[in-house]
Amino acid sequence: MAERSTAAVDVADNSGDEPLTAQADQSTADGVAQNRERDTDSAASEEAQGSGGTEVGKTTPPELHSGHKLARRYRLEECVTRLDGFSSWRAVDEKLRRAVGVHILPADHTRARSVLAAARSSALLGDPRFVQVLDAVEENDLVYVVHEWLPDATELTTLLASGPLEPHDAYQMVTQISHAMAAAHREGLSHLRLNPSAVLRSSSGQWRIRGLAVNAALRGISSEAPQRTDTEAIGALLYTALTQRWPYDEDAYGLSGLPKDVGLIAPDQVRAGVHRGLSELAMRALVNDGATASRHESACTTPEELVKAIGEMPRIRPPEPTFAAPPEYQRTNYQQGTYGRQTPRPGATQPIPAPPPPLQSRTGKALKWAVSALLIAALGLGSWQLADALMEQGGKSTDDTNTNQRSDGNDKDGGKTKPTKPIAIKNAEEYVAEGSAQAAADVDLTYDGKSSTFWRTKRYNEGPKLAPYKPGVGIVYDLGSAKKIASASIGLRYTGNHTTVHLYAADSLTPSTSVSGMKEIGTVTTDGTTATVKASKSLKTQYVLLWITDVPYAPTDGYSTAGFKQAITDVKFTG
Repeated sequence: MAERSTAAVDVADNSGDEPLTAQADQSTADGVAQNRERDTDSAASEEAQGSGGTEVGKTTPPELHSGHKLARRYRLEECVTRLDGFSSWRAVDEKLRRAVGVHILPADHTRARSVLAAARSSALLGDPRFVQVLDAVEENDLVYVVHEWLPDATELTTLLASGPLEPHDAYQMVTQISHAMAAAHREGLSHLRLNPSAVLRSSSGQWRIRGLAVNAALRGISSEAPQRTDTEAIGALLYTALTQRWPYDEDAYGLSGLPKDVGLIAPDQVRAGVHRGLSELAMRALVNDGATASRHESACTTPEELVKAIGEMPRIRPPEPTFAAPPEYQRTNYQQGTYGRQTPRPGATQPIPAPPPPLQSRTGKALKWAVSALLIAALGLGSWQLADALMEQGGKSTDDTNTNQRSDGNDKDGGKTKPTKPIAIKNAEEYVAEGSAQAAADVDLTYDGKSSTFWRTKRYNEGPKLAPYKPGVGIVYDLGSAKKIASASIGLRYTGNHTTVHLYAADSLTPSTSVSGMKEIGTVTTDGTTATVKASKSLKTQYVLLWITDVPYAPTDGYSTAGFKQAITDVKFTG
């Protein structure tokens, strides 16, 4: 009888879910299977050679074809990889009517057990920064792993085809990848095949990692120091993103390697204009492979150490938006008074239109005298009204002068309200009162001017009040100098049974006092996607804590399942 895996549960059993899919693994050459994997040839070349540093399965891959159906549910559409006794396919989940990716290998393959174990472990992690394993099955002498397929995501390999990443994009990539891998290693999971083909950027700007544990298990790759291996791989990704070069002397992933006999040189020595801080960070991650950090910082040997090093760097801001000059204004024919006229032939002299003849009839003369009389009357009336208005204004001026002389001088603004001005945000950090952070790497997405990017909370089983899970979650914003806060507008991703937001005056980006010891600026509760907090008292502060204590119930989306959660898309302060 067919045995079905019970640990890797199909987590997408809700037909209302938004499609979460991942491109099937596109193999490139594996090279030798050492702690650092150096791929040198294409997948087709490796298949022909039968190499890859792993033990090839003794069994012949089953004859599968487009249209073949697994578990009466997954219909195979296109084979994207066939290597070492396994194949990877783009398929369709007919139950949920969405695209998925499927890895297939014979049940008696030498690596079938390890692939199932890796798929189960990856499925239990449930971190949305990784492409999720949806199902792991042993059935009809086959083992297959079903995973997400992301139709709107782009591989880093494809992004680099047009040139290196901008410093802010490279910073976002290494930050998000490092945080994700640190979380995976805390759960005992490693990747071991973290390369430009395994890193994807979604249309919303979020970076996702595919093949956690599973890709290495499919190829039989292991490491005695998995944290070091993954950290060096992140360094290679950053190096490649900055220089558009593979940081070793072999060509790989469609990228040229470094010149032979030169060694591993810093990215800012390979390409002009590379961000100095990111260049040094890449070298710190690669330092155990013969590199030397420019300023002799200690090497980063684990993803956690890399996360700490990123946190110590000055935050890299997105580039300022550029606006094209408006096109020169040109009058239309209608505005120029030529609409309907025949266009003159080239070279022809256009006649000058003669003015209309004057009115010579009795009616014309009478009309001219009537108009003249009206003009004289209007001038006389206007002069009288003007004189009257000037006399009245003079009287009021005298009264106002006397009033000002009797005033005590406190009403200097004449009762007018000063207009509010936008306050620029210089920096931000997530504030963690207790427990773990929500999405510390994404706080700058709340003030990048894009409503499509956001910082989000985790999903909670009960609500709207976050307590007792957490007293609250939030972000501290640095305004550059002490400013008087008049109001704040906050864009929210989810609607629902109320979101409550508080503003507090903090003493630094990492406040030394708890929320209860801070002065509250204002609070608001909303059921919509915008919240405006007006200051209830006049406070002047450089640091403002945006503190969320209640979140609505929101459905499943591309980042988490249904539950109590919220996300901040855009924050603006006025003073």
